[in-house]
Amino acid sequence: MAPAPPPAACFSAAEVQRRLAAGACWVRRGARLYDLTGFVRQHPGGEQLLWARAGQDVSADLDGPPHQHSANARRWLEQYYVGDLQGDPEVQPSGGPTPLLPPPPPAHHCPRAPCTCAPGGPKGPVENGPVASASTQKTDPVMEPKLKAVDWEKDLVDWQKPLLWQVGHLGEKYDEWVHQPVSRPIRLFHSDFVEALSKTVWYSVPIIWIPLVLYCSWSYYGAFAQGNVQLLAPFATEYSVAMPESAFPGLFLLGLFLWSLLEYLIHRFLFHMKPPSDSAYLIMLHFALHGQHHKAPFDTFRLVFPPVPASLVIAFFYLVLRLILSAAVAGTVFAGSLLGYVIYDLTHYYLHFGSPHKGSYLYHLKAHHVKHHFAHHRSGFGISSKLWDHFFHTLTPEEPHQKTQ
Repeated sequence: MAPAPPPAACFSAAEVQRRLAAGACWVRRGARLYDLTGFVRQHPGGEQLLWARAGQDVSADLDGPPHQHSANARRWLEQYYVGDLQGDPEVQPSGGPTPLLPPPPPAHHCPRAPCTCAPGGPKGPVENGPVASASTQKTDPVMEPKLKAVDWEKDLVDWQKPLLWQVGHLGEKYDEWVHQPVSRPIRLFHSDFVEALSKTVWYSVPIIWIPLVLYCSWSYYGAFAQGNVQLLAPFATEYSVAMPESAFPGLFLLGLFLWSLLEYLIHRFLFHMKPPSDSAYLIMLHFALHGQHHKAPFDTFRLVFPPVPASLVIAFFYLVLRLILSAAVAGTVFAGSLLGYVIYDLTHYYLHFGSPHKGSYLYHLKAHHVKHHFAHHRSGFGISSKLWDHFFHTLTPEEPHQKTQ
């Protein structure tokens, strides 16, 4: 007979008040309390949304409008469960919800961490969080299994060991497992050296690659300025045409445009290939390329491409261009594409950790990407733009309330 799970911690309304006053972002779902202080900056809807709901029951917010949270988002919330509020939620005689917990400090914009809204319910007089009604307390029986807190000891992998060699043995369970995101860092390799090569900080991307963009742009513009630049590589000079100096900016922009297409195609057809369940090596390859990011989407060191593997891909791309085009033309297109890559990687990092203004281009782009991670991983493949998602009809589905607006 399995041992009974340990009893949940209990917190009084006064204790929750003290934590809110100290700058924490706690929310509740019925009587269940969640500490989202470490999730505030990552929240897809922005920090303000979570701070405004600190101390409140967020059951209605999870169901929407404006946004209905997916099963993965609700499962994610359970990772921040800390205990229950003492007592039962009280409801006003009129049937309206009674606020339970006091509001957070008015000018409180904590830069440290994020918060995910969760509903709960307290007992006794209240100042800030409506108590969940009977309807919001109900749980969808179909969703219930997905809302359980993550049990790290009973997961399909041992999180105390490197994951890459383990995921290959998940077989047909891999696809479902990898698309159930968790809030914790990942280790891939046993070797500290190889592990260090598999991750990086976001600012390594502009530090390493922007100087190369500038060097290529300057040197190849000089070649165009001297004249005698041909379009194609030497082996096809008889079919080539001369390129004037004025062609340089157009070729550079062509490189930017070419990267946007490559970004979409790589993300859709390589990163989101579904590896065969009977091939451990292809599962491991998929996890190393992109599955790790879907499993731990807020692992700070795995949001941009590490320099060493990125340099191999970038060198290959340059050699392909060089086989077809002359040195100056290939280098110019390459410089534009490399700048497109830098923009892509930095945009990707910002979409996970930035808080764009509501209604802005980046705000809608972030919502698009969040839906890709938590609800629709077979659509929404554009990162730096939605251009090719429009063209290939792979935009993430709109929610019911959006269609009626």
